Amino acid sequence: MPGSAAGAGRLWGPVESGGLWGRATYGATFCPHNLQQCWGVGGWAQPGASPQRSPPFLLPSAMHSLVFLCARRLVSHHPSARRALDLLPAELYPVLFQAAFLDRRTLALQDLVATWPFPILSFQQLLGHHDQQHSSHHPSLREKPSKLCFQAVIMAVVAHLRRALEEPCRGTSKRWCQLRVLDMTDLQDFDTDRGPDRMSLWSGTVALAKACIEVSKHKNECQKRSSKRWKGPSGASTTPQPVSVEIRADLFVNGTSFGVLRDALQTSASPLRLKCRDFRTEELSITGIVTLLESLEPVGVRRVDLRFNNLGPAGLCTVLPHLTRFTELVSLKLPYSNIDVRRLAPGTDTGLRQLAVQLGRFPCLKELNFGSSRLSGSLRQLLSDLQAPLESLELAFCYLLPGDLAFLHKSLHAPALRRLDLSGHNFTENLLQCLCQLLEKISASLLHLDLMECHLTDARLADLLPVLCRCSRLRCLGLFGNPLSTPGLKTLVRKTVVLLDLRLVVYPYPVDCYSREPSRLASAFGHLCEDVVDKERFAAVSAEVGRMLASSGRADAIWTSSLCRHSAPDYFTL
Repeated sequence: MPGSAAGAGRLWGPVESGGLWGRATYGATFCPHNLQQCWGVGGWAQPGASPQRSPPFLLPSAMHSLVFLCARRLVSHHPSARRALDLLPAELYPVLFQAAFLDRRTLALQDLVATWPFPILSFQQLLGHHDQQHSSHHPSLREKPSKLCFQAVIMAVVAHLRRALEEPCRGTSKRWCQLRVLDMTDLQDFDTDRGPDRMSLWSGTVALAKACIEVSKHKNECQKRSSKRWKGPSGASTTPQPVSVEIRADLFVNGTSFGVLRDALQTSASPLRLKCRDFRTEELSITGIVTLLESLEPVGVRRVDLRFNNLGPAGLCTVLPHLTRFTELVSLKLPYSNIDVRRLAPGTDTGLRQLAVQLGRFPCLKELNFGSSRLSGSLRQLLSDLQAPLESLELAFCYLLPGDLAFLHKSLHAPALRRLDLSGHNFTENLLQCLCQLLEKISASLLHLDLMECHLTDARLADLLPVLCRCSRLRCLGLFGNPLSTPGLKTLVRKTVVLLDLRLVVYPYPVDCYSREPSRLASAFGHLCEDVVDKERFAAVSAEVGRMLASSGRADAIWTSSLCRHSAPDYFTL
């Protein structure tokens, strides 16, 4: 009876009669069978076409709201949702997962994962395309994941693998979990204002590592308890084909979490395998960094971020050879690495030369970050061995000289640069002239420019604006921490409206909006905060900026002084 048309009719009847899937406004009644016939891969199939088994991660726009609302209603009542899963077509699992995650229905999430009918469950694909009509009620899950939902999914995967280890014949369940790859990349956030109910990258890494260790221990316990062997047709001792799940994730580790991640990565033949895409460390020793790098699976690693590790040139030359295993490495971030050319012995450049040679061993490298390293006059030497042009170069607070910018201007990197960060430099007349020449050279490709805390006054900005406005593809501009006045800010708005792709500008608090005299603060513009701003005065300026954008037809652009609420896009999303 549960699988009959009558049973389906009760479950999927009109909302007003208590059914979970109602009528559309144009009168069509939905049932699993009709929906299964209509659904194709990524949209609707032609009438009469065979239904596809691939998960439709993006619902058809014509039916998105109806299906999503019905899914929300179903997962809101856990007993009904659990009973319905065996009756629902596999194609509805993605939208049910979206609804359960958005509304934090952790029990429903666990049931969905336990019976997931597809080999892949990708958070990025599922949660990056939730119902746009309800996005105002549900912030982007890729930026602010719920800790409870994150943990619920991990617990469900662990429970699935524990059952598979204990019941290798899969039992008699109507629908068995087909999950083989759980992709949790791009989920965790770095927002310091995320709150206790949000999952950070660090805590997510720890949770995944503990899950891998738990499953590995359970496997060992099951092997110890089992004294029987399965007999194959030839009578030889065999075991059933093991069930395993690969978790793809971005990992962040420091001294506190080093031990648990190391143990998780070094578990042998665990049914739950951790595969890293973006790897970030903070405050680890050289030995610790090397241990983790050697424990990572090399395939799929696209970024390594080593910061606050106090490595220096010698330490970097020790660590970088262990990165050559990662043949797909595109991004290398080495900020706060304690590189200071002033400490090199006079007449010697062995450390930098060796470092340059190591950097030349990464043929796919497109992004490089040496932020907060003192590289005065050494940029040519450091980048001389790179095999391909860089597309993203972050050199904030690197004490660059005019010769360094002149080198960039003439280098192979200039025509390819899409992102450039030169924050923290004092753009006096000579350095400003070199910056203008560099921007002229990269204007055709530049998408993202950061010039924060660069001592840019109204006059210096006026010199910069003509070439800046020729960067026709510019999308993001960071100018926070510069001593601009309100008239200077308005000039910036008026001049840059011609940049039609410019969608995000992070501008400074104007000097005339501070509650203290600007002269008392001139030496500390990089450290000013909202606490010393006259909020009423700044609100009036912000409103005026909004009106200017609206009158220029650019109301869609975001102009903000908040560094936290509107983070700049990552290189991989440019």
